[in-house]
Amino acid sequence: MRQSGRAFQTSKANEHVVNQIDVNKVSDVAGAEILNVNLSKPFSKFALEKIMKAFTQHHVLIFRQQNLSKIEQESFTQNFGEIEGHVGRLPNGKRLPNVHTVTNIDNLTGKPTAVPHTDGNYYWHTDKSYHAVPSLMTLLHAVDIPPEGGDTLFCNMHMAYDALPPEEQKKIANLRAVHSWEASRKNTGNIPATEKQKRERPPVSHPIVRTHPETGQKSLYIGMHTSHIEGIPEIEGKNLLDELLETATTSKNIYRHKWQSGDLVLWDNRCLLHRGDKNFEMDKHRRILHRTVVKGTTPFNRILQLLYADVITCTFLSANRSLFFSA
Repeated sequence: MRQSGRAFQTSKANEHVVNQIDVNKVSDVAGAEILNVNLSKPFSKFALEKIMKAFTQHHVLIFRQQNLSKIEQESFTQNFGEIEGHVGRLPNGKRLPNVHTVTNIDNLTGKPTAVPHTDGNYYWHTDKSYHAVPSLMTLLHAVDIPPEGGDTLFCNMHMAYDALPPEEQKKIANLRAVHSWEASRKNTGNIPATEKQKRERPPVSHPIVRTHPETGQKSLYIGMHTSHIEGIPEIEGKNLLDELLETATTSKNIYRHKWQSGDLVLWDNRCLLHRGDKNFEMDKHRRILHRTVVKGTTPFNRILQLLYADVITCTFLSANRSLFFSA
């Protein structure tokens, strides 16, 4: 994985640097625990490389019993690249901080509510796919969780793609879906996007079949931020997206994370969908998690890249035939 930002934390006092990393797989779908690590400490290059290897292999990493301040979470996040701020704004128009809160606490009363500020977290999605350059990684730190429930579900979209019949894979191989903030608000029943928000966050298109840049594996790249498919009738495209999402999110493709206090969980947005679960008494129990996001790279489909390369090559040869062929 390419590193950017503050690539590796270092320390002159080597005895305080995390160097040993032990990995324990928790699910065949996705998920591994990184054992006996204190994320408030700096990491050696070796340790970070091992974490990133586990990240690529298991897609979801779990660090137990972390007591992190927001500054410490931000510092740990920077090991993996550039932090991406939240797309939303505060009432005064200012941007939200890099570490923001996911919660069911009502802003006015300070008490738990069964009607959260936004329902978007409870629908299948991949973070910030409505950007031309979506998120690489999201990190959630469990600050206050209900005694049971309030789980987060992860859907392995590699497995979802691989399970499709060959004819279905062929059907969607060259298709691109449109993702937008406007569609996200509409699909999740939230307050419609304002005209200003639409201008600030115009629709983007991404391949439905995405190639993972580290492994070359293919996955489905869809979710609740998608509105339609380019080049086919809107209703037909919407129906296809709904069918793909329903097929993908079957139980065999899902890892359910049951939160423990102090958990820090990070995951790969390039090949996973996720959503929260309302399986707890939302109006009685607090659920507070701190979130950071790492900016990623532009999604691509290896097949489409090769096709475009062939088209460009043929166009160039046709335009410059005299350079290569004599009369």
